[in-house]
Amino acid sequence: MSAPSAVTSATTPSDPAADSGVGRFATVGTPNGPFTLIADQAGRVLASGWTDDPAYLAALVHRSLRPTTLEQSDELGDLTDAVTAYYAGDLDAPARVPVVQHSGGAFLTRAWDALRTVAPGKPVTYTQFARLAGEPAAVRAAATACARNAAALFVPCHRVRRSDGSLGGFRYGLDTKQWLLEFEEPEAPEPQD
Repeated sequence: MSAPSAVTSATTPSDPAADSGVGRFATVGTPNGPFTLIADQAGRVLASGWTDDPAYLAALVHRSLRPTTLEQSDELGDLTDAVTAYYAGDLDAPARVPVVQHSGGAFLTRAWDALRTVAPGKPVTYTQFARLAGEPAAVRAAATACARNAAALFVPCHRVRRSDGSLGGFRYGLDTKQWLLEFEEPEAPEPQD
């Protein structure tokens, strides 16, 4: 698996992506329904998820990063290519594109970075996720990181389960979460004669 691109915690006023106020979005068809991505001018994922409503996704973006204008595109290069590649079986493709989120807190930023290291087919519990984020006692905060994640699939919060093995919540529905987890399960080796 390639090392994930860093999740940036903030932009500064000198950041051209923050100054532009323009975001681009594109929608890709998937087995789980339409998947829309919003990108900043620097080509980083700001928000993504299984919806065809870019306004819904834009509302998830922290106000310091939220574009004031959204322009529709047929595709977003490496970003939409990563979604297509994922569904074609390259489960690591989303981890190779840059994502930017802002939380206002150091833990959420570390947690989102940690989520990008959770390998496909190896889901973790909220307790394990809190440890990965460097705060073993912060199990509720780990759950909050999943709930506030605006970049679904690219920051794979679907790979976190409850300690009893149940799915927990997922913004895009438990059917989608279950489908993704099953899709990412390693194939069993063929029986030898």
